[in-house]
Amino acid sequence: MSAPAPGTQQAMRRRNLSLVLHALAAEDSLSRAAVATRIGLTRAGVSALVDELLRGGLIVELGPGRPGTVGRPGSALALNDQGPCGIGAEIGVDHLAVCVVDLRGAVRARIAVDAANRGRAPGPVLAELDGLLRKITARARREGLTPAGLGVAVPGLVDRDQCVVRAPNLGWRAVDVRQLLATSLPVTVDNEANVGALTELRETQWRDFVHVSAEIGIGAAVVVDGELLRGTHGFAGELGHVPVHPDGPDCACGGRGCLEQYAGEEAVLRACGIPPERAAREHPGPGGRIALLARRAQDGDAAVVTALDGAGTALGIALSGVVNLLDPQAVVLGGALAGLAPWVLPAVERELGTRLADRARTVRLAVSRTAGEGPLLGAAHRVVQSVLDDPAAVARL
Repeated sequence: MSAPAPGTQQAMRRRNLSLVLHALAAEDSLSRAAVATRIGLTRAGVSALVDELLRGGLIVELGPGRPGTVGRPGSALALNDQGPCGIGAEIGVDHLAVCVVDLRGAVRARIAVDAANRGRAPGPVLAELDGLLRKITARARREGLTPAGLGVAVPGLVDRDQCVVRAPNLGWRAVDVRQLLATSLPVTVDNEANVGALTELRETQWRDFVHVSAEIGIGAAVVVDGELLRGTHGFAGELGHVPVHPDGPDCACGGRGCLEQYAGEEAVLRACGIPPERAAREHPGPGGRIALLARRAQDGDAAVVTALDGAGTALGIALSGVVNLLDPQAVVLGGALAGLAPWVLPAVERELGTRLADRARTVRLAVSRTAGEGPLLGAAHRVVQSVLDDPAAVARL
């Protein structure tokens, strides 16, 4: 459904429908009068909009006597937890995952499987993902949910046309994921760090921050005034390929001495003397190898503690340039390395303390609340956000 011209009556109506939904998304429930107060419309105007949203199945009217509601009995409104929903999917180097998120932001279903995707052709990977999507969609429909779209998180460069230009750790080049997926749902594809940052934006009060998504590869997303900074081609945030030691080891991107070669999951394992291939066999799946490192570090394994300090040092060097350039409120460590934060962040803080242009500057270092789940949840939340932003396009109001 194409958007009406700005300033037309239809455009204003669609905007006001969105304002009502966003007001309800910010609260458990509200009366019509409370919604009108929050969005600055008349009660009569809000009632007409509410009636449309009720008919479209996006909101529900709660029964009388609900605690915390205002207005006449039965007038409290809430988002419908059996209405439209977002489907999220994540393509990882060692796993595939899908989930369902309803309009209230609750995760209603999730499936994750181990999958050795490195060097695997896109076709078989996406065929396996299609199978998971069919299963999760069936679960959603059994719960009375209607999928409104699919968001896909990929560990690689995704351009503004949503093509995966390059995913070095998968071995993919110029892959149009949307064309290869056998789904009738509207599909959006984005870099996993970007959608992970959307989850952080939802979970925190920060409006300016850098979200580091660190697993086998290292990505980052930059949020400025509540919006993702994408750059000219859509590639902003490739922190993992910032050189920290220009004469260092070769990287899969074609460069040398990239951050990923010092702070990526496999780099840390090698620095500990643990062959990544053996660790993958003995501790398969997302999080298995990170749990191994955390356990050894907790037990005081000197090689692991030293390797994690080295990873934090490299990360701090790379982030010092980012912080000097962008002056964010916070740096948020997400992805698998979030589980190693107690041993990584002190070195990051040490480097930032000696490398920032203003040594008195305070930059909050935080650990993601969702850790490795951020990209998957962010992909689904992005769909939900599109419903809240333009409900008329989904419900045909």
